[in-house]
Amino acid sequence: MRVAGADEVGLGSAAYEVYSAAVILDPDRPVRGLADSKKLTPKRRRELSEEIKEKALAWCIATASLEEIETLNVRRAALLAMRRAVEGLCVTPDLVFVDGNLLPDLAVPAHAVVRGDDAIDCISAASIVAKVARDEAMIECHRQFPQYGFDSHKGYLTATHRAALREHGPCPLHRKTYAPVRELLAGCNVEEGSTEGESVEVTNIVKADEGAQVKLKEESL
Repeated sequence: MRVAGADEVGLGSAAYEVYSAAVILDPDRPVRGLADSKKLTPKRRRELSEEIKEKALAWCIATASLEEIETLNVRRAALLAMRRAVEGLCVTPDLVFVDGNLLPDLAVPAHAVVRGDDAIDCISAASIVAKVARDEAMIECHRQFPQYGFDSHKGYLTATHRAALREHGPCPLHRKTYAPVRELLAGCNVEEGSTEGESVEVTNIVKADEGAQVKLKEESL
């Protein structure tokens, strides 16, 4: 049975796109040391990401754009990115394990697994690949807008990021519906405890996938 893992990264960030990855590991070419990407050092994540891409039967990275985040809300956009990643695999999985408690709308059987990125290897692999890809993208964002420090906090609302937002205001890469960004745009003070985006209705996504940004592995079984 071909089992894929899927995970997203960037759900809680106040800037840029949501990234997702789907990975089908090769049982004959195991990757040692897989774990939740947040528990690994950046160097170890990069090493493992390259090994995963080299050894996996299939992998795919996909995104949901800022426009989709604004239109759908960030949670639905993350589910859309995961759907794109699974559908972009060059090998169709028989089963998909998805990190968390929500499932994207998929044409194959799927199970949601809370904290799956620290319990199931294929989800851990997807978590690592997605995290490395988004971190690299945030470094590019930093080059465009160095005043915000995207290379260090990756868009999450650290004290440094909040201070930069107060000083410079939001840039085009910030999520306009995220509460602290929205408050700045409205001319309000950003409270230290204000970290939530708009409220979301939890449902599966059914939006079409036009314009998906996907990197595919050409090899297949």
